[in-house]
Amino acid sequence: MSDLIHDLLFHSAQRTPGAEALVYGQRRLNYGELAGLVRSTASALLASGLERGERVAVYLEKNIENVAAMFGGAAAGGAFVPVNPLLKPEQVAYILGDCNVRVLVTSTDRLRLLKEALPQCRDLRLIVATGSGELPALHGVEILSWDEFQATANAALRPHRAIDGDMAAILYTSGSTGKPKGVVLSHRNMVAGAVSVSTYLENTPQDRLLAVLPLSFDYGLSQLTTAFRVGATAVLINHLLARDVLNAVVAEKITGLAAVPPLWIQLAPLPWPEDCTLRYLTNSGGAMQRPTLDALRKALPKAKPFLMYGLTEAFRSTFLPPDELERRPDSMGKAIPNAEVMVLRPDGSECAPGEPGELVHRGALVSLGYWNDPAKTAERFKPIGALHYGLPIPELAVWSGDTVRKDEDGFLYFISRNDEMIKTSGYRVSPTEVEEVVYAREHVAEAAAIGVKHPALGQAIVVIALPREGSAMSAADLLAALKPQLPAYMLPQKIVIAEGALPRNPNGKIDRKLLSMQYENVFAEGA
Repeated sequence: MSDLIHDLLFHSAQRTPGAEALVYGQRRLNYGELAGLVRSTASALLASGLERGERVAVYLEKNIENVAAMFGGAAAGGAFVPVNPLLKPEQVAYILGDCNVRVLVTSTDRLRLLKEALPQCRDLRLIVATGSGELPALHGVEILSWDEFQATANAALRPHRAIDGDMAAILYTSGSTGKPKGVVLSHRNMVAGAVSVSTYLENTPQDRLLAVLPLSFDYGLSQLTTAFRVGATAVLINHLLARDVLNAVVAEKITGLAAVPPLWIQLAPLPWPEDCTLRYLTNSGGAMQRPTLDALRKALPKAKPFLMYGLTEAFRSTFLPPDELERRPDSMGKAIPNAEVMVLRPDGSECAPGEPGELVHRGALVSLGYWNDPAKTAERFKPIGALHYGLPIPELAVWSGDTVRKDEDGFLYFISRNDEMIKTSGYRVSPTEVEEVVYAREHVAEAAAIGVKHPALGQAIVVIALPREGSAMSAADLLAALKPQLPAYMLPQKIVIAEGALPRNPNGKIDRKLLSMQYENVFAEGA
């Protein structure tokens, strides 16, 4: 049994050392080779003086060194911190300082950009740089090339003892509502997630999973842990265009593809081949709109769509089995294996079917809280054991901050994030509900509904919509189409026709917070 996250890889290497494990461009490593690289990286980290639980940050695009550094950090007995490669130097330095990073693995080019921001990272002692070029100097910090670092490996050094309850990783949220929060994940959290997901996706060693999303995103990292758990192949890609993803699927004979709604919108209209090897598609990070789902099912009739819901604090909570799509296309599904998901009132009592309440997740996937932030941890992680199960020691569950409802059969439906609800004319309006109606218009490619300050309404609804290519849709046309479909209080007070793709956050989701900032004064006097 794999109790620790790196054991997923090591156990697959024991079973099938010659099986292909990781692909990056022309580089291909089998499980034996990848396990050897991870072990040598762990040994080099130990030789550098890494102590139990100390943090190893990885600020790289998706590549083989990235994977080796993350799993090597865990194998040494430390904890890895994947940093989104899209973040800027000041954002990276904040994360490194916040969780007291001891070792940073990055590229030579990225290190040059980071150099001015790194002096504030007082716990940093070693930087390992991949790629070529002269390495800059940094006072008080040892800087080695990747090859120099690997040469320090000492196989005689034993990794620090670890158990499944120990910290394995810290994943930082995007920080769209302020400074990013570091979600602390245990080995147990990550292994339980890999087992659960690979179970309902029915993954096998024959699967080939395309890692499109950032590895700093729990959904992106899951492509690796799921593959390693069953001995499948993970293919890394740093794509610029949606067409790059299609080309990789075809070239690498991909069987499993995970993406977020904005990327699915771009992928759906592409010319997918009739003999496409995709066995399944997964969606998380927001609801997939019906037109996109319909287009994907038409283009890829052999690929089963799995609609999923998750939050970094508990990784994954629900999935909708593909055979329920016809009856419940708008549902989030039910709890994943080895998790319990409840819909609760503020006092902790269970909601009746159809009654909105907060989604609360309990079980092995509930993380260890937020790094260095006991106040926010106490807000989100609350005991439920004494109230629901009479346990002698109350169990902590994660309160998601998302409002959902449950039907008579126990299937869940997303309503809104509590912090995104629009309060207009005394009503609470879900932006998702407005967006669903907007997306139903055939000329809309992307859309976001936001609430902005309004002198009379409190907040007014603004819709930002991107027309499909070749469409001459105007704001007046869209408003006229919405009027028969929405009550007056849900109609947007303003529609903005976007000239390009809507902004994304580092995980690829449409950035509502940034849009809210851009349009916050649109109804101000004189605006």
